[in-house]
Amino acid sequence: MDYIQHLRSMIGHEKVIMVVAGAMVFDSRNRLLLQLRTDNESWGLPGGFMDLNESVQETARREVFEETGLTLKDMSLFGVYSGPDKDKQFANGDQVSPVQILFRCDEYGGELMKDDESHDLAFFHLNKLPENLFPEHRIMINDLLQHKEQPVIG
Repeated sequence: MDYIQHLRSMIGHEKVIMVVAGAMVFDSRNRLLLQLRTDNESWGLPGGFMDLNESVQETARREVFEETGLTLKDMSLFGVYSGPDKDKQFANGDQVSPVQILFRCDEYGGELMKDDESHDLAFFHLNKLPENLFPEHRIMINDLLQHKEQPVIG
């Protein structure tokens, strides 16, 4: 049983604080990697929930690898996002108050490979992003486009 299942077996659907980590991955042409997510049919940044005994860097690397097949090299902290405006309830009734930690990575290894969480993976020029961006990730990408001082605290 994974950590989230274990936690939910004890507290049901009650709101919990969860750590989420992911990365803005850029290729050599400064294009941003996005995944077309299977859970909400939107384009978004790869990432996911932290497991026990993981650092946030390990979480970002694991999640990006699982969702894209890429192995991240050097990463820098882009931002930390939290607050009641980020709270959500999933379709199954689970409630979370996420603390989202986002890294930037310009160097990686491997080849793009979709998993069951991704309909598609593609690199996009920052001036040609898809319209159907995951709303929470749109905020983070807008912070990038507005050249906010990093790390962004949002």
